[in-house]
Amino acid sequence: MALQAGIVGLPNVGKSTLFNAVSNSAKAQASNYRFCTIDPNVGLVDVPDERLYKLEELVKPNRVVPTQIEIVDIAGLVRGASKGEGLGNKFLGNIREVDAIIHVIRCFEDENILRDEGAINPVSDKEIIDTELQLKDLESVDKKLQRTEKLAKTDPKAKAELDVLQRCKAHLEQGKNIRELSIDKEEMAAIADLFLLTIKPVLYVANVDEPSMHTGNKFSDTLKASVAGEGAEVIVMNNNIEAQIAEMENKDDQAMFMDEYGMKEPALNRLIQSAYKLLNLATYFTAGVQEVRAWTIGQGWKAPQAASVIHTDFEKGFIKAEVIAYNDFVQYGSEAACREVGKLRIEGKEYIVKDGDIMHFRFNV
Repeated sequence: MALQAGIVGLPNVGKSTLFNAVSNSAKAQASNYRFCTIDPNVGLVDVPDERLYKLEELVKPNRVVPTQIEIVDIAGLVRGASKGEGLGNKFLGNIREVDAIIHVIRCFEDENILRDEGAINPVSDKEIIDTELQLKDLESVDKKLQRTEKLAKTDPKAKAELDVLQRCKAHLEQGKNIRELSIDKEEMAAIADLFLLTIKPVLYVANVDEPSMHTGNKFSDTLKASVAGEGAEVIVMNNNIEAQIAEMENKDDQAMFMDEYGMKEPALNRLIQSAYKLLNLATYFTAGVQEVRAWTIGQGWKAPQAASVIHTDFEKGFIKAEVIAYNDFVQYGSEAACREVGKLRIEGKEYIVKDGDIMHFRFNV
């Protein structure tokens, strides 16, 4: 599944440093000037999952393959981006193409790192980005609204669309994001072709200084308070420390480094897992002597659709799925033992795959 989470924020807040830390396959240039990142960098990121390594312990396969998501490093937006300031149209277009947003906000003071917006103010910084995205969405809604008004005079379907568009316009004009507006599935069709920026789910990264990496600080606390009504997650971390951990190839070196900073695991693990959930993704596993592998699917997918991520032929010729719940596999220790005690189930085409299922597909080509 080619779903992407895009890293956004004002210039010099630590976006590219964060991207370097999370990305397995691409390294973005991190420098102290405004448009260091012009074209978006895309990296594949392993999704940390303890279940995968528990299965490795039990099955002892030749290899283990985690699932991945795509993370996109998008250049820093500036005030006026919706009007084209700072290559704004290009950057906003890059945001339009991702499925979820990781919004990095500066929550530290450092006079050596450039800042155009004056004193550190995470709430104001967030509002600058929100405003630019809202203005761009308002422009898109207005254009369609003008076309739909004419059609609505004679077309009942267009009249229903007009109502949705008018609600969106009023919401945006109040400085609110479309993801906070109550729109049902049928109504969503009226705006689906607009690919609105503020409809995308978001999580926030409070990039704090080193002393605040465990506790947060007054800036991250203010940010948390300001987004409490959104139901969005705020992850507090020090992006530089995370980048240093990610650069270490030796696991023992990583462990020693984290021990020095009192860390049980990188904060990146929480970030990646949260981004995965934000994209509404789930994981199932295949487990055999050759390999134990995690596979990404959407929440609520049925068995044939889940089989298609292995190979499209699996979906076309789907016959049945053999399914073991993860907890049962761990309890009994093997597929054979689960089969013996009746914990291996045979499921058909209508089975909705659960996160953590261990599956084997039967199919005809």
